[in-house]
Formats: sequence, structure tokens, C-alpha cells
Amino acid sequence: MSKKSKPQARAKNSTPKQHKGKHNSASNNKPPNRSSSNRQSTQQQRPKTPLLYGTHAVTEAWLNPKRQINTLYITEQSLGSFEPAIEKARSAGLKRPTPQITDKAKLENLLPEAAVHQGLALSAAPLPEYNAQDLIIKNEQTERPLIVILDQVTDPHNIGAILRSACAFGASALILQKKHAPELTGVLAKTACGALEHVPVAFVTNLSRTIEEFQEAGYFSYGLDERGEENIQHIAKTRDKTLIIMGAEGPGLRQNVKAHCDALLRLPMHGPMPSINVSNAAAITLYALTQN
Repeated sequence: MSKKSKPQARAKNSTPKQHKGKHNSASNNKPPNRSSSNRQSTQQQRPKTPLLYGTHAVTEAWLNPKRQINTLYITEQSLGSFEPAIEKARSAGLKRPTPQITDKAKLENLLPEAAVHQGLALSAAPLPEYNAQDLIIKNEQTERPLIVILDQVTDPHNIGAILRSACAFGASALILQKKHAPELTGVLAKTACGALEHVPVAFVTNLSRTIEEFQEAGYFSYGLDERGEENIQHIAKTRDKTLIIMGAEGPGLRQNVKAHCDALLRLPMHGPMPSINVSNAAAITLYALTQN
């Protein structure tokens, strides 16, 4: 949420030096800008922590022992269907706050416009942060770890969908470039349908150096490129340790990132379209690389 300048500050900057007289007396008696004041008041009522919303995102976060939950906002209509999750967390000994019952209008006031909340939202602390070395160490004992790297993919819908596929096909982690990554909340978490709680996400500054770190740890790096020399159909299974690197739609992989890949893979396209959405390409690639 962007910070709005305080009305007082605008008045100070825009008002010329005052002189005695009727004109200045009248201008000093102008009514305050109430609409601006009301906007500030509304903002102050919003939680400071970005919210997760939607049934799957909220349920998985509620049941994740690594999540610190601050507040659960829920409508009366949604409380009944959420009761099993409340009971499951209680049985697991998770410390969770008492749900805060609210109505639909108040809930929507807390969320971005047109958010599909399904009657519940969650204020929670961020998940633990990871870097490349954290993931290398974390997956030392993992059988055939597969890690996805996204090169300047910024659309939260796409990243959420890729996270969901990564979780479904057993990927070990997702890596994003710090400078271009959206927050792991809101629509991204909603699109991921709870996968955010199961797939570690790392933020790095330099993707090329990150690929080198994984290569030094024994990972083989595949870049996805429509002009790749290897057809993904011919890759029977992943190597012992695998990176799959995918670029943004349109520009694809940047040249330096592409140069750091051990091999470039292409998806077999038989129709008039030479490429598909990056999240769909990720699902197909993850499926192909995790067979057998």
C-alpha cells in the first residue's frame, strides 16, 4: 500500500506566506479536506500485516506450525466450514487466536478491491526467509531434489500457479529474484491454493551467481527456451539434483542467465502458437522431469 502524504503537509507546502488582510482571513477559514481525512482513517483500520485470503490459502496457513497467526477474520457463514481446521489445529497443539467474526462488508474493507476471499482472511507473520545456501543444505538428504528458478517472472497469478504445480509435482523449492518479486500474500497466495505453506521460497539478488552456487553443489541446470536444443520429451527423468530455470513471457530467459544453463529444453509445440503461458509451461516441465 503506497503512503499518502498527510493533508497538513500539503497545506504547508502549497500555502504562500501569509499577510494580514481579509483575503487571508477568509482562506484560513476553509473547511478541512474531509475525504482525505476519511481515507487516512480507513487506512489506519487496516491490519499492518498483509493478509492471506481464500479458503485454501487460509486453511493451509492456519495448519502450518511454522506460521505465526495474528488474527483470523471470518464471516458467520464461513465459520461452520472452517471448524474442522480449527479443531485440527487445536488437536495438533498449535497456538491460534480466537476467530474474529465479521460481516462481508467489513471483511472486504480490509482486502484489495475484488479480492475473492470466500468469507475469511488471515493476518499472519511471514514465513521463514531462505537463501540459496539454505536450500542447498536443506536438500542435501533429499532424493533427486528439483528446484525451480524464475527469471523476472513478476505476475503474482503466474507465480502462484507455478507454486501450486511445484507442490503438486514434489518440487523442493522455488527461487525468485529479490528485485522483481511480488509479496507472498494476497492474490499470489490465493492462486497458490495453500502451496505457499509447503514449498520453500528463496529470494536472491543475482540469479547467475545463484545457478553457479547450485552447480558447485552438484545440480544440473536446465533452462526452458522455445529454441532449446533438447526436446523435453527425450528427458526421461531428472538427474540426481536438478534446477529448472524459466523466464518471463515475451523476453524469456535473459542472455546471462541462459549462458549459465547446462542445457536448454524446449516443449514440443505442434500448433500455430510457438509458446504458452509460463505457468502452464512450468506444469508440463515439472511433470516431464518427475516421471519414473
